[in-house]
Amino acid sequence: MLVQHATFKDIVCWLELASRVEELFGPLAKDEYFKRALRECIIRRAAFCVRENDGPPGTPLVGGVLFSSKIRPIYTIHWLAVTPSQQRKGVGSALFQHIYGLIEPPAELVAVTFSEQFPAGFPARNFYKKKGFVPGEFVSNYGPGGSLAQIFRLSINGGFELFV
Repeated sequence: MLVQHATFKDIVCWLELASRVEELFGPLAKDEYFKRALRECIIRRAAFCVRENDGPPGTPLVGGVLFSSKIRPIYTIHWLAVTPSQQRKGVGSALFQHIYGLIEPPAELVAVTFSEQFPAGFPARNFYKKKGFVPGEFVSNYGPGGSLAQIFRLSINGGFELFV
């Protein structure tokens, strides 16, 4: 499973991935802010993806992550999604391991994910907890219908760390 930088040839595939996870994130494939953020992440080489059969740019995506290192030592996962048919097959972990390898410790990795009030978000919450993230403060207006969300934080100190 190859994690690659996204290119402009992948934009249509990213929007297709976003439409496949619309139940969780809302209609991002139609959202101009999301499209602009995606283009900016591609330019900054901060959009990473796993393509079907490790194909070339323009091949459908099985997963993607938008990542930021703009305010080091705080790094941010802005969006991480895996197509439903590929969930629990290591795609999310491969994306996580890739961006984890880009972090210069000591640092903190931050992700915003679903609160416990959004049952469809339990797999995402469990994913971050398994990676060592600690639930933090709540934020509103996240996901479809302006759901309540929670910030998860991972402290990275530079020692050997194992993620399941």
